[in-house]
Amino acid sequence: MVKMKETYICSNCKAESPQWKGQCPNCKEWNTLELATVKKTNSFIKKAIKSNKVIVLHEASFDNHANFGCGLEALDKILGNGFVPGSAILVGGEPGIGKSTLLLQLAGAVASGKYIENNVCIKTQEPHTVLYASGEESLPQIKARAERLEVLHDNLLAIATNRVQDIVDIIETASPDLLIVDSVQTLSSDMAEGLAGNVSQVKACATELVDACKKNNTTLILVGHVTKDGDLAGPRLLEHLVDTVISLEGDRKQVFRLLRVLKNRFGPNQELIVFQMKQKGLEVVEDPSTFFLGARDSSLSGTAIVMAVDGQKPFAVEIQALVTKTYLSIPRRTGLGFDVNRLHLLLAVLEKRLRLNFGQVDIYAKVGGGMRLQEPGLDLALVAAVLSSFYDIPLPERAVFWGEVDLNGQIRPVSAHGIRLNQATKLGYAPIFCPLEEKSPFYVKTIAELQQKLFRK
Repeated sequence: MVKMKETYICSNCKAESPQWKGQCPNCKEWNTLELATVKKTNSFIKKAIKSNKVIVLHEASFDNHANFGCGLEALDKILGNGFVPGSAILVGGEPGIGKSTLLLQLAGAVASGKYIENNVCIKTQEPHTVLYASGEESLPQIKARAERLEVLHDNLLAIATNRVQDIVDIIETASPDLLIVDSVQTLSSDMAEGLAGNVSQVKACATELVDACKKNNTTLILVGHVTKDGDLAGPRLLEHLVDTVISLEGDRKQVFRLLRVLKNRFGPNQELIVFQMKQKGLEVVEDPSTFFLGARDSSLSGTAIVMAVDGQKPFAVEIQALVTKTYLSIPRRTGLGFDVNRLHLLLAVLEKRLRLNFGQVDIYAKVGGGMRLQEPGLDLALVAAVLSSFYDIPLPERAVFWGEVDLNGQIRPVSAHGIRLNQATKLGYAPIFCPLEEKSPFYVKTIAELQQKLFRK
């Protein structure tokens, strides 16, 4: 309950007095103090507010704090309605994956105020000032790439430096709306010792940049290097310091890139955007549901379609398997695009529950399109592809699969079942093989039932 106290308030100047007096100590008027009951304020709160460093939260102002678009509607949605002034975004990815290209595209779109899709301006917004700071490339290199991407604009500024103080000085004097730093591992600070890229330098540089951007309502995008395992390099503090963590993934030999949101304080988490590398940069794949199928020939055995889900995006991916006679004393088992231990486990289940003998065959399996899947929902499609190649019988042309196979050969439910089912129905896939779920007209309970429906008619 709110604590109340009695005090005396002057009817003339509204000054407070703990006790009644004939004369107001503030305005010197006589007989103006009147008894009143007010909320009791903590003395700590009074001192804190007088320090001018804190305010009552509901009095916080949103002036100059309106979000602005990044130039890609798909990215705006997952960031939480565009860029938030004063926020910090960390972008990671392998060398050559397209981080600098994508960020320079965003910089040009924000500077010009245009939303570009498939090289066509679909709508506009108010232009904003953008500063592109690079510690890896010279200004002529940045300009050459910007000319190729056709993003040069008067509002797009650039600086090539390895000193974080140079960038902080520009933030404090010019207050750009968007700052892109490529990359934080190439910067050094006078506040830390050692070479650029070590733990203390990364901490100091990131902290100085985030503090300066928050004070000046500048949106900050930091590019971070990754280790050979694909994790963000540097201290874990870097991920805690920022508001959003984005990873750009994919194979440099493939045309597609996956932008995955790993952390997000302003929007949905674990979201995914599929990009396609084109001559003028990365373009959003508007409908990735069938993008990874390519030119698929459904008349061949050993191929199955899985309705996979990454974040909340469903897309169809081809699972391929090849079962062939071996000439080795120990049969070979190879898997690409998924954990090969999953293949070993499923083959053991098939041998035990379906009485099959894989001791005289090599088995190879892969995920088509260069994708990499980690979810358990691909188990059923992998089993169907292996059985199809083993019997050398193609699966139904529009069949689709998803479900986890346990050690007893039962098909278990997986996450986002409704999303998968809706997308499969929308794309016209039938028959649909999936775990037993309420309101689901298609299901299989065990791998023995799957074998009976597909290969024992």
